[in-house]
Amino acid sequence: MDRRHFLAALPAAFLAGQAAAATATVQKKGVMLMNRIGPSSSELYIANADGTGERKLLTGSVFDYHASFSPDGKSIVFTSERNGDGQSDLFRVGVDGTDIQPLIVGSAVDDTGELSPDGTRLAFVSTREGYRTNIWIKDLKSGRLTNLTGAADVQGDPSLPDGFFRPAWSPDGKQIAFSSDRNTDWRGHHDGKGWEHTQELSIYVIGVDGKGFRRVASKSGFCLGSPKWSPDGKRLAFYEMTTEDTWGARRPELLGKIASQIVTVDLATGERVERTSGPGLKIFPQFLSDEVIAYHRKGGEGEGLYYTSGQAPVVRVLRSPVWSPDGKTVIYEKVGFKARPQEKRLYSWDPAWEYRHTDVFPVAAKDGTLAITEKQQGNSSIVLMDRDGSNRRVAYEVDGKGLDPELVKKGLAGAFQPTWSPDSQWLAFGVGVWFQERAHGKATLMRSRRDGTGLEALTDGSVHSGFPSYSADGKEIVFRVWGENNMGLRVINLDTREVRTLTTGLDNLPFWSPDGKRIVFTRKVDAVNFDVFTIRPDGSDLQRLTTNRGNDGHAVWTADGRILWSTGMYGFREEAALYDNTFQPYGQIMVMNADGTGKRLLTDSLWEDSMPLYLPAK
Repeated sequence: MDRRHFLAALPAAFLAGQAAAATATVQKKGVMLMNRIGPSSSELYIANADGTGERKLLTGSVFDYHASFSPDGKSIVFTSERNGDGQSDLFRVGVDGTDIQPLIVGSAVDDTGELSPDGTRLAFVSTREGYRTNIWIKDLKSGRLTNLTGAADVQGDPSLPDGFFRPAWSPDGKQIAFSSDRNTDWRGHHDGKGWEHTQELSIYVIGVDGKGFRRVASKSGFCLGSPKWSPDGKRLAFYEMTTEDTWGARRPELLGKIASQIVTVDLATGERVERTSGPGLKIFPQFLSDEVIAYHRKGGEGEGLYYTSGQAPVVRVLRSPVWSPDGKTVIYEKVGFKARPQEKRLYSWDPAWEYRHTDVFPVAAKDGTLAITEKQQGNSSIVLMDRDGSNRRVAYEVDGKGLDPELVKKGLAGAFQPTWSPDSQWLAFGVGVWFQERAHGKATLMRSRRDGTGLEALTDGSVHSGFPSYSADGKEIVFRVWGENNMGLRVINLDTREVRTLTTGLDNLPFWSPDGKRIVFTRKVDAVNFDVFTIRPDGSDLQRLTTNRGNDGHAVWTADGRILWSTGMYGFREEAALYDNTFQPYGQIMVMNADGTGKRLLTDSLWEDSMPLYLPAK
């Protein structure tokens, strides 16, 4: 029995106890710093359907989200990270906010739980078997867990997206509807030009006995999500948008510019009816009667709760609404995106290491000094600190260096990816505009002493240059260039200032190994896929270490010569359009040996995790 099957067989209370025991007894090897992109807070609110009477559901909110009502309206199932930042578990609470009880607790992603009409079973999404999302059912009396979508005839091609999301019970309790991206292709946004993927979903139904699996609604080039049954069990409502718009639905600069519609399908005839029209991103549909559908309009002007009956909307910034069975009450989230502080403790999936949050591109000098690009908490300047986050000081201040203040504010300009010289006396970094703005501006490779003196440009600014890494002997720096007919990795000799070409592909984020023998980097291998490679500093012995099509990148070396990187190989953990302010919401951190063997997952969250750095205990 593998670890995931083992966890699935254990009751929640036992798992919680074992996790606490493991934390208490395992000798920590040190800290793994990592960056998380996602909300930093979420509280559940309850109100009347017209928006009046709003109050917090829980007096002691601890990152709670994705609620659902019990069929009798007396209790609420919700997802919470109260067992650790990043660790999603399922709980039940009375509608008055009292008597919180755990339902599903463990190291997997457990999310979007919904009780059966008779209240005896819980359907939910989990990564507990194989790290991909599936629909599971738990018998609340016996504790028995069943992977409803795990059968071979339900699973799609494992090399493609293959997630199952948002389960909804039929009124008679015999079927479950859900969305899935099974057997769709990996697609980058903007016609494949973007690193991040879009999502195409269809609507499916399956019997609770695992039989009768069928697709009931699909549209090529579109995303259909979050199905809900009509009270008579004859129709399903869902949202429908273009696949490309699942990128804009989670990006703040695009959110108010896209549209979706609420659609119903008749399960007997297949008749499709659009129940809404016009602009606005419309999601989270729910039948309040056989004719009236409530839904959420996300982002833009008029954001809030809407009703097809013509009832006055509730204009309010909120997320993930769900209405009570009688339609009189609604629960929703209010989320926050304030940057997590440096060194904030996170849930650890590896008992041997304590996980903590860091701002982006962390690197440690041999004397233990940490350097980061302070992007989430600052203005993308280079900041130094002790390894515990104390003694903060600025090594390179971005303000006053001629960069567009608006781009700096948006995190699109600044000083990115510092690298330490082996003697810990020098820092190199790129200064300029980044990401999509590189098509409109430049970036220059710079270096300075750790106290900020001796600042000098290493490149002339004619070609966009950045993401440097020092060689083990301190004599050279590898970096990447980006420009028309000038792509790939370059190596500069710090004595002669001669630059030699290492690669000419669409390559990025190079890092020199601690022993100086190899350079790890990310390469775009086709229109939608990025993989991790290594190469010798002389350009020989190119090796491809990852081959899945789910995107792999941001690879760095550990002090003992292994490779940490961020992967999308396990796909989305939620419907993409329901995320906010994220790029690649399914990124998880992995570790492997230098030759690509021994791959192991280090995070298993709903969010985008990346930028890992091991800091071994002293």
